[in-house]
Amino acid sequence: MKHRDYTIIKKIVSEIDMANDLLGDMILEAFEGDEKTKRAVCMTVINIGELVKNITDETRDKYKELPWKVAAGFRDIAAHKYQTLQMGDVFNTLKEDFPSFRDQLQHIIDTETDEFV
Repeated sequence: MKHRDYTIIKKIVSEIDMANDLLGDMILEAFEGDEKTKRAVCMTVINIGELVKNITDETRDKYKELPWKVAAGFRDIAAHKYQTLQMGDVFNTLKEDFPSFRDQLQHIIDTETDEFV
């Protein structure tokens, strides 16, 4: 893996952590009523997608089991269709899908760290 990809993956994990911090223990109804949090979380989703798009094909191929295209596609929806974006879908993705994605990314960091330390 290239050092650049390693750095990007660490940034993605940081962005996922930021989204979790923004949500905290918020429930869906509170999230839907909090415009600042919705916008901040959606910007974080966009950041994650942009970072994912910069991962090399080499790394994507090495870790094919990760949902690279899904994360990048989610970014496109958040960026270009924000006004029609279903906030329940965003909330559920952050609460249900991002923890697993984060764990997979953290595993890559833990596995590849010897190469870059």
